[in-house]
Amino acid sequence: MPLLLVGTMLGGIAQPVLAQDVGAPKPAAAVPPAGAVPSAPVVAPGSGIIKTVGVSGSQRLESDTVRSYVKLRAGEPYTREQLDQALKDLYATELFADVQIRDDGTGNLTIQVRENPVINRIVLEGNKRIKAEKINPEIKLAARQIFTRSKVRADVARIIELYRRQGRFAASVEPKMVLLDQNRVDIIFEIHEGDKSKVRKINIIGNTKFSDGRLRGEMATKQTGITKIFSSGTSYDPDRMSYDQQKMRQFYLTNGYADFRVVSAVAELTPDKKDFIITYVVEEGDRYKFGDVDLESEIRDIKAKDFKNLLPMKKGQWYNAKMVEDTVDSITNATGLFGFTPDVRPDFNRDKDAKTMGVVFKINQAPRVYVERVDINGNTHTKDKVIRREFRLSEGDAFNSFKVKRSRDRIQSLGFFQEKFEVEQKPGSAPDRVVLEANVEEKSTGELQVSAGYSSLEKFIVDLSIKERNFMGKGQEIRSSVSYSTYSKSVELGFTEPYLFDRNIAVGFDLFRRDYNSFNLNSNNQRNTTYQQTTTGFQIRAGVPLTEFITLAMRYGLSYDDVSLDKATFYTSGVCDSDKAGRYLCDAIGKRLTSSVGYSLVFDNLNNRLRPTRGQRVVFSQDFAGLGGDVRYVKTTFDADKYWGLGSGFVLSAGLEGGYIKGLGQDIRLTDRFFLGEPQMRGFDIRGVGPRVVRTYLDTTTGADTSSTTDDALGGNAYYKGRLELELPLGNGARELGLRPSIFMDAGSVFSIRRPATNSVGLNQQATDANGALLWQDTDASGVTTITSASQPATGSTRVIYPKTPFREDYFSSSAKPRLSVGFGVNWNSPFGPFRIDIAKALLKQKGDDTKLFTFNVGTQF
Repeated sequence: MPLLLVGTMLGGIAQPVLAQDVGAPKPAAAVPPAGAVPSAPVVAPGSGIIKTVGVSGSQRLESDTVRSYVKLRAGEPYTREQLDQALKDLYATELFADVQIRDDGTGNLTIQVRENPVINRIVLEGNKRIKAEKINPEIKLAARQIFTRSKVRADVARIIELYRRQGRFAASVEPKMVLLDQNRVDIIFEIHEGDKSKVRKINIIGNTKFSDGRLRGEMATKQTGITKIFSSGTSYDPDRMSYDQQKMRQFYLTNGYADFRVVSAVAELTPDKKDFIITYVVEEGDRYKFGDVDLESEIRDIKAKDFKNLLPMKKGQWYNAKMVEDTVDSITNATGLFGFTPDVRPDFNRDKDAKTMGVVFKINQAPRVYVERVDINGNTHTKDKVIRREFRLSEGDAFNSFKVKRSRDRIQSLGFFQEKFEVEQKPGSAPDRVVLEANVEEKSTGELQVSAGYSSLEKFIVDLSIKERNFMGKGQEIRSSVSYSTYSKSVELGFTEPYLFDRNIAVGFDLFRRDYNSFNLNSNNQRNTTYQQTTTGFQIRAGVPLTEFITLAMRYGLSYDDVSLDKATFYTSGVCDSDKAGRYLCDAIGKRLTSSVGYSLVFDNLNNRLRPTRGQRVVFSQDFAGLGGDVRYVKTTFDADKYWGLGSGFVLSAGLEGGYIKGLGQDIRLTDRFFLGEPQMRGFDIRGVGPRVVRTYLDTTTGADTSSTTDDALGGNAYYKGRLELELPLGNGARELGLRPSIFMDAGSVFSIRRPATNSVGLNQQATDANGALLWQDTDASGVTTITSASQPATGSTRVIYPKTPFREDYFSSSAKPRLSVGFGVNWNSPFGPFRIDIAKALLKQKGDDTKLFTFNVGTQF
């Protein structure tokens, strides 16, 4: 009886494998593209009554399971259209590579199937720019799943999209399969990554008020060029294009063009398929000024007149949408401090004829909204509680926008996450519920630094430090460092736990060993080592918050100091010689134990502790030495900094600090005093401000002054310092390089010490003993020489003359009058370490101060 072949279709493999060696994998074959249809045998018309429906060729599936996918039942009539539909239904399951329905002519139908293979494994080849760890999550196919062509195509599309997000629009993926025994296959994705698609040109059409270059400077996307070698913004990104449109609109609205709009934005691939050309068509519209500006309140307890000082704009000024947004935030924050949750909305009154924009800020009573929950996403290393404990709002609290912004600032100040972090507000399960969502993007918090550099302060520097600011994801900080330079060495170890036992109590300790060689400067500006100071000790500390912005920090420290001078250079007969070292240095040497306890009151509402742009930080500290040990004093210091974000990237900052140390029954040692100069006060040399002794050497023949001098800074018991600095904005490319230029003004002084006893040695000057008595030399008849001190020498005795170069010491700069310097500086976070360069000119100085025009540091920070 003839067999009727009803139909055949291709599921995933072009030709069935008729025979293969068991266990021998076949060469990789390309997965057929979508729409590939094999040559099908001619199908003769079929109809009649179904007697039986059989199944052949199935391996994993039961026959009843195969029959359940079609609507062919014994005893029912069938037509060719029904058989075609049965084929479509079977292929729709994506379980079969090939299906045929045979009719023996008497109503006995046989469904002959070849099942799709099972995936053995997924293999990636050719991916170098994107690691497999990032691609694998995009692939939905997995081992032990049924292979289907549609799933392969979907995975290919996902991989290509992943590359496009990185700007590689030339990337292509070719899927292949390797046939294995037992109807299994390996799926291989051959990836051809291609080069990054750059933005060759950005064209702007329709702009007359601002140049193309000015508008391109506002965009995150940058044109390729020599100056953009290190910039990541030159790659094409559709999402970045949308962001750039918003940035352009924001720029125009900030400059008064309230009708500005982007008509179209088109990105075209260049003929060589490598780069893109982006074209924006814009309409600028007219420029508006502010009209009448007013504030109204519909909340009984909020008087509008009490908050009108928060309106910075004046009638007649150019309209600025950013200023309007900032004003809304200021009013919301100010009212939030009093416990209100208002709805502040600006109502605009546009006068197109007069080109004015009137604004009325209305404080409306917002419905009470509660926090339903706080969601935290994106943290894979940092534990949830580390982020959650920084939130100023908890589930069930009344929503407060001020506390939301404060939470954002605190989380950002941790330094664990990328910048531009925001806490999103999403609708909750009811109209009076809101969900706060923190979508964080973690960044590396571990630092392993091995660096070498050169500093105008320390000369050659080698520094090894290991620091983890988020140890084990718990927010703990652990650090250790070893530093070596020509004049200093140190070893330090520290640990900080910001939340002890999950309570808002910070504790920590520091262990240290520091070797420091002090110095003076001679007339050739060369450094001469004077005393050596070795300090070994530890400090334990704790901090508790008193309010949201005020913290009390306490500490106890114990350190052992050994201050010494080179005996070959500064000693005579085993005793420190004040004629060689100076009496101030001879008084400083010795071994002392310092036991001190201290506290600090800190007010801090900076928006970011790492890179602040607004807010202030004020610290008042006192330390008391004398709780045991050899040193007794009380030291008081004050430090205040304030930051203003002026817009357009300008950040103005001001700082004021000062201190006073008073000995308790003893004089303050040289090593405990305050010093001022480079780098704290730019325009002056290291320890170049304040009291000092300058030793001038005399001509050994004439006794006249020579150009040979040494300069010893003595420090002071009191000091003050002020700073005013303006950080200047640069383009995105320069910011990505880590360049931050600024102009600054520094002022300050060190003063308040008892005038030291100076010394001098003239030509042929008579030597004296420790009590000031003259020394005389006498030789007896046997040739024995003796040296004695007496007011009336024996007959025949001769004077003992100093065998030293004659010199004169002068004391300078005890005045509290301010020193003043102005200058320009640049910070650069270079690939080989932080770099700082300053050019400063001292405008006000006192006699004896040491000035310096140019300073730089590479490889370390001070």
